[in-house]
Amino acid sequence: MIIFLLFFSLLLAIFSVFLCWQVLEQRKIIAQMMAQVVEQDTTASLEKEPDMLLTLKILHPIAVAKRESRSARVMADKLPVMVRKMVYQSVMKELKEELAEREIDVEMHIEYR
Repeated sequence: MIIFLLFFSLLLAIFSVFLCWQVLEQRKIIAQMMAQVVEQDTTASLEKEPDMLLTLKILHPIAVAKRESRSARVMADKLPVMVRKMVYQSVMKELKEELAEREIDVEMHIEYR
């Protein structure tokens, strides 16, 4: 029995050394990859300036909907999520129209966060 436990302990020790070696190799690979990413980021940031984005958040969309629409007054209490979506869609539509009148090309998207 002692020989079996000794043999089993030796196998566990060898396996532990193998796992330790694998962890060290993974750390080396990760460090190399991170160095490559940092190098690529610095060259990319020198080549191109970042895009500027304009974020618009309507602070009280339910109040806007109630003020602007009769049907929204009824729906706002029962379907607030749908009313919020409709407010954002209508504001986006109005902004597109206004910017098109001024001949300003824009890309507009609604993002959910």
